Order: sequence, then structure tokens, then C-alpha cells
Amino acid sequence: QAADELLNGPRRGVYGPFRPLLHRPPLLRAVAKVGECLRYEGSLPAPLREWTICVVAREVGNVFEWDMHAPLAVGAGVPAEALDALATGSASPASLGAELDLARHVAEEMVRHHRLGEHTYDTALRQWGEATLVELLTLVGYFTMVCWLMNVARTPGPQRAG
Repeated sequence: QAADELLNGPRRGVYGPFRPLLHRPPLLRAVAKVGECLRYEGSLPAPLREWTICVVAREVGNVFEWDMHAPLAVGAGVPAEALDALATGSASPASLGAELDLARHVAEEMVRHHRLGEHTYDTALRQWGEATLVELLTLVGYFTMVCWLMNVARTPGPQRAG
């Protein structure tokens, strides 16, 4: 039943983190709902959302989310050279823009240090306001969680998914 809900929902399939979550259908439903809220009902602009997902995927070494969201980020207007720099661990190019560069710092600090430094927090709060910052931090946490789950389950990237 949980798989059918995914097949008939906005994802149109059972893939990525939802394969291992099939072992716990109530958890699958809850995780899927949070992801749907963030991806399909959220208020973050597509470039900010997709770029942040890519930053998280790179920070935690997850192939699946990187392969899924890097093309979505480019389609949303994130410069390809910024994704190339992210992929190699290089500094973001100026073409990325200040807002997305800040999102990279926010996501990296959260994943690496589990909190934001005062300067990053104050800058992010001024940039986005509290509601948007909360949504962005929730996005970082959600994608960290599903990436970790897939890393442990050894979920392949979408091109290699069977």
C-alpha cells in the first residue's frame, strides 16, 4: 500500500530512499510526506532548493541525490560551472550569486558542524527571514537524512538503479 501511494503521488515511483524505507511503511509515509512538502509545496525558489540539495548530496557523498538534482539545478538556472566547482570542492564562481553562495555556506556548516555560526546565521536571517530560513534548514536536514539512509543501504544513482 505504501508503495502504491508513492506510485500514485508526485514522485511516480519507488526509488532512492524509499526502497530501504519499504521495510517500515509508516516511516516511509512520514518521510515521503515531509519530502513532498519541501519539494512540491515549499516556498523556496527552485534554484535555491535544488542547489541546496546538491550541496547536501556532495557534503555527505550521496550519488543518488546528486545525480537526480544536479540536472534539476541547472534547469532551474544554477550555473553549470557552480555545480562543477561544488563537485570538485572548489570555491563557488561569482556567477553563482550571493544568495546561492550563502545557501552553500549554510548547508555546509549545518552538515559539518551541526549548527550555524553567528555570522552565517545573522546573514541568513537578514537574507531570507525566519520562515524561509527554517524551511531551508529543514531541507538540509531532510536531505541529509535520506542521503545517509541511502549511503548505508548502498542505493545506486538513478542511472544505475535497477
